[in-house]
Amino acid sequence: MPWLNGEMLTAGAARIDPADRGFILGDGLFETIRVRDGAAVWLDRHLARLTEGSAVLGIPARFGDAALAEACAAVIAAEGIEAGVLRLTVSRGTGPRGVLPPAAPFPTVLVAGHAGLPPQGSVALVVARGTCRNQASPLSRVKSLNYLDAVLARREAAERGADDAVMLNTAGRVAETTIANLFARIDGAWVTPPVAEGALPGIMRAEVLARLEAVERPLAVEDLRRAGALLLTNALSIRAVGRLEDRALPVGAEAAIGLRRELGLPAV
Repeated sequence: MPWLNGEMLTAGAARIDPADRGFILGDGLFETIRVRDGAAVWLDRHLARLTEGSAVLGIPARFGDAALAEACAAVIAAEGIEAGVLRLTVSRGTGPRGVLPPAAPFPTVLVAGHAGLPPQGSVALVVARGTCRNQASPLSRVKSLNYLDAVLARREAAERGADDAVMLNTAGRVAETTIANLFARIDGAWVTPPVAEGALPGIMRAEVLARLEAVERPLAVEDLRRAGALLLTNALSIRAVGRLEDRALPVGAEAAIGLRRELGLPAV
């Protein structure tokens, strides 16, 4: 049962207005939140990032953090989720036709839940050739509803027989993948691209950054090709990269398993 604009509804009764700007323009943002032992994990961090992203987009808060926390708990209880995923979506709401937002927006807020977590095994990666991330855009630092660059890169990865794609920034350096931040073990040290390079400020990224004592610095594709291990992190998973294009990367699974164990994620 989803929670929509303050009400718990059946899935069939939950409806978004056809004029909603999130639907017609991608004008909004979202958070993907892990559920463990029947509770939302790091919810305060997700809500803080949602607030920061809303400020960037100029979307006012329709509900406070306490109300959103109650909504998340209600969806978890209604769906009976012990381990799974919540998605908290906020759009600017409806408005007149055109790009200019309404002067006084009335946001649409949706919380939906799903039992089960994505796979935790190793990943085959390619480097996306058809699109990139714009590190100069403020949207590179928020979880915008407009994910079309990632959609194109993910389609490219599937067409090339891979699970995900590394997305480069406009300077040709590494930003992240379509759904995850990236960590590389190079010359014995863990490194990850800075947010200024187009990497999303991920919740799991911050946790792993501290646990691995990783260094933030720009990374070239050649850095990835000589890395001893690669890890992908997002709110739901920590996965080792088993293959980067035509190069096998057998090292990294142990680090991923250890981090997952520390953070209460499934071992496999």
